[in-house]
Amino acid sequence: MSNKILKQLLDAIEVKQVVGDVEKSIADVTCDSRTVKEGSLFVAVRGVSVDAHQFLHQVAQDGAAAVVCEQLPEELASSVTYIQVEDSTVALAHLASAWHDYPSTKLKLVGVTGTNGKTTIATLLYELSQLMGHKAGLLSTVQNIVDKRVEPAKQTTPDHLTLNRLLHEMVDAGCEYAFMEVSSHACVQRRVDGLKFAGGIFTNLTRDHLDYHGSVDNYIAAKKMFFDSLSSDSFAVVNIDDKVGKVMVQNTKASKYSYSLLTLADYKCRVIEDRLDGTALNINGTDLDVMFTGRFNAYNLTAVYAAAVLLGWDKEQVLVKMSQLVPVAGRFQTMRSPRGYTAIVDYAHTPDALVNVLDTAVEVMNGRGTLITVCGCGGNRDSGKRPIMAREAALRSGKLILTSDNPRFEDPEAILRDMEAGLPDDKRSTTLIITDRRQAIRTACQLAQPGDVVIVAGKGHEDYQEIQGVKHHFDDREEIAKVFETEK
Repeated sequence: MSNKILKQLLDAIEVKQVVGDVEKSIADVTCDSRTVKEGSLFVAVRGVSVDAHQFLHQVAQDGAAAVVCEQLPEELASSVTYIQVEDSTVALAHLASAWHDYPSTKLKLVGVTGTNGKTTIATLLYELSQLMGHKAGLLSTVQNIVDKRVEPAKQTTPDHLTLNRLLHEMVDAGCEYAFMEVSSHACVQRRVDGLKFAGGIFTNLTRDHLDYHGSVDNYIAAKKMFFDSLSSDSFAVVNIDDKVGKVMVQNTKASKYSYSLLTLADYKCRVIEDRLDGTALNINGTDLDVMFTGRFNAYNLTAVYAAAVLLGWDKEQVLVKMSQLVPVAGRFQTMRSPRGYTAIVDYAHTPDALVNVLDTAVEVMNGRGTLITVCGCGGNRDSGKRPIMAREAALRSGKLILTSDNPRFEDPEAILRDMEAGLPDDKRSTTLIITDRRQAIRTACQLAQPGDVVIVAGKGHEDYQEIQGVKHHFDDREEIAKVFETEK
């Protein structure tokens, strides 16, 4: 980006007071004191563990031209312009947008929020747009894509500056649309403030991230912030089969639409036939075959259809192209063993997501074969869901293997003890505890007979296992493929 005049940038934010020259040239905007250079505008954000106000003296020495802060330092550097604001995080969001020439106003941006389904819906909308002949971008847990250029994702919703940079690059690449996951963390941390959305989608809400939000009510409130911020010329599509669906749009200015599998809605889907390799659906009166399995994917595809129609795409063309869509990596990803059993890798890492995946497998198997489940729980996260997940998995599986997920800084054995506490007494004899995830996957495959289904849940697309702060390469799909090689 070329330099901008400070005064022009300040038009984007609400300022309490300014001390210093506002006509100076700004070379870049940053909230990381380590990246400050000559001419930087530094935004001092109060983080969870670090308050950047403590670095104001240092950034002045490093050449910052201006700083945005909530509290002025006792000693003011004559070379620095100080801008005091009520909330630095909100200011950063708007400054990031202004610095990148308000890219979201030049795109039709659709945000997807909810506990489960965000990655699938956002990715499928991106894929569908490509099939429909439109240039688009994607911001997701798995990857960020600018037209067709892929950039690895570090978090579900990027930070304020990265987010607007990517949107700006999408505009430069000629993209007309952008689809992004909007996490609850991003809402609370105001990362999507200052963005113009064409529409928003709500998938569902179940227990997740309580280690961060503290309570379900806070988690709901975080998601609702996104819909509260939508403008009157945008749309809000919500899953009304989820009891929180209507709550999400109580106060939105956006035009409200609903989707459902169970009741009357603007976009209604019915599952005609479910198979391990796909599903026959009826959406708003039209039949179509898709390469996805499970009711949860029926919801996802209905949301995709609704958003596509509300974006103005031709309904018939949308349905034709939807039949060509393929499952997202690590989301109910099916692999067929040379020995005749099926392995499924899924990202399910919450009780509800795990139940959805297992119930889908049980329903499709229809009493044929045994369901063998491999699952664990991550460390340094909501520990309350551990016994719940173990119990739900045990109740639905013929055989269960509890194993390590991403233990992070926790003892894997301690996590497994938490999970084991949730096992029903009559299921303990059909449950194995194998801490080593590689060995757990191999054991599950060795136990499987022709017609059985092995589900490996929790990590999905991830290609690492995080242990004591270090990410070691590990991919569930690769481990299954290695087993299949030995079976040939």
